[in-house]
Amino acid sequence: MPKQYDEKKIDRIRERAMQVLLHVHSEGAYANVALADALRGAEMAERDRRFLTELVYGTVKAGETLDVMIRRYVADLKKAQPPIRELLRLGFYQIFFMDKIPSSAVCHTAVELAKKHGGKGAASFVNGVLRTALREPQRAALPKGRDARSLALRMQHPVWMVERWLRDYGYEEAERLCRCDNESAPLTLRTNTLRTSRTALMERLTAAGVHATASLRVPEGILLRTHGALDALAPLREGLAQVQDESSMLVAHILGAEPGMTVIDACAAPGGKTTHIAQRMENRGRILAFDIYEEKLGRIMRNAERLDISIIETQLLDAREIGAHYGVCADRVLVDAPCSGLGVLRRKPDARWRKSPSDAKTLPPLQLAILASAARTVKKGGVLVYSTCTMERSENAAVVEAFLRGHEDFVLEETGAFLPEQKTADRMVQIMPETGGPDGFFIARMRRR
Repeated sequence: MPKQYDEKKIDRIRERAMQVLLHVHSEGAYANVALADALRGAEMAERDRRFLTELVYGTVKAGETLDVMIRRYVADLKKAQPPIRELLRLGFYQIFFMDKIPSSAVCHTAVELAKKHGGKGAASFVNGVLRTALREPQRAALPKGRDARSLALRMQHPVWMVERWLRDYGYEEAERLCRCDNESAPLTLRTNTLRTSRTALMERLTAAGVHATASLRVPEGILLRTHGALDALAPLREGLAQVQDESSMLVAHILGAEPGMTVIDACAAPGGKTTHIAQRMENRGRILAFDIYEEKLGRIMRNAERLDISIIETQLLDAREIGAHYGVCADRVLVDAPCSGLGVLRRKPDARWRKSPSDAKTLPPLQLAILASAARTVKKGGVLVYSTCTMERSENAAVVEAFLRGHEDFVLEETGAFLPEQKTADRMVQIMPETGGPDGFFIARMRRR
C-alpha cells in the first residue's frame, strides 16, 4: 500500500514535539526529561531548539485549558488516536497562545503529520477541526469571571489549586501566583566560594557574553539575565558554580553550619543545599547526606566532585529511620522535606497537573515523621532547620508547630534574623514566588535546649 503522505512535507520539529507529548501524556514521562531526550544528539539550529521547547512546554503547561477549548469543536476528544490528540493540542496552542505563527503553517503541518500518524481520515478530521477553530475562534473563548474555574482555565491551572489559593490569599494574589507560574523561571548560579569569588566569576561570565547581575538576597548568588546552553557554560563545567535558586541558597545561611561541625542533611538529593553547606563549612568537617534512591545519591557525589568538595558522605536510608540509626551526633541538621512543590511550579511545566489535593493530607504526616526522626540526632545547643519549596501552611508552619508541641526541648528561633542580607523579625520565613525573582520557599530554624 503506497504512503498517504510525502516525507518531504513532514515538519520535523512539530513531529518531534508530538512525540514528546505522547511520552508525557500516554506514558507518564516527565516533560523536561522527555524533551531533553529529544534534544540530546539532535542536529538542529538553536532557533529550532527554542521552538521545540516552546511547543512542548507551552502545550504541557496549558493542559486542561487546551482540552476544554478543543472540546468546543470536537464531540469526544478521547476517541481520537493519541497522536491525533497531541496534534490538535499542538495546533490549538499555536493558534491561540503563540504569536507570529501563520495559520496556514499550523494547519498544513498538522494535516501532513496526521496523514503519517493516523491516515487520510485522521488528516481530514484534523484539518476540519483546526480550520473551524480559525474561522470561529469565539467558540474557544475562555470565561472572564472571578470564580475558581474561570481563573483556572484562563491561567492554565487545576481548578482545585486555584480554589485553595482563592481561599487562602484572595483573588488578586491567586491570580498573581498563577501568572508567576506561567512565566519563565530565572536562572541563578551559586558561586563556588571554595574556588573563586563572586566578583571573579561575574567577570568570567561577562567575558563569555552572559548578562549577569549580583543577587541582593544571597552573597554568592548571581542572576543570569541572558545566557546560552548551560552545557557550554565553562564556569559550570569547571566547578566554579552551581545552578541553585536564591530561595534555596538561603537555607545554608540559616542553618549556620561552621567549619569542623558534623551536619546531617536528611533529604539531600539532588545535593544543591548539601554542597552549599559544605562551602559554608570551607570543606572542613563532616556532612552525612541521606536519600532513598541510589541514583540520586550518585548525583550528589558527582556534583561534589565537580565542585572539589570532599566532606560529604552519602547513605541510602529512609529519613524516618535516621534517628534510630545515628542517635545524638550532629551540630546542625537540615530537613528539606518532600513536599507539594507548589513554590516551584514554573520550573516544571507538567508539575501542576501531577499534583493532587490529597497531598495536603498525606504529606504532613510524612514530613512530621522525618522531622521527629532527624531531631533525635541534634546535640544539645545544636540547630534543626526545616524547609520546603511550597507555600502550603499545612506543610509548613503547621508541621513545625506540631513538632514543637511534642518536643519541648526544641525552641523556635527568629528565623528571619539569620537571613544573610535582608534580615527580618519573622519567626518562620515564608517566601512567595515572584516573577523574575525567587521560588516559593519556607524555612524555620529551631534550637535544642
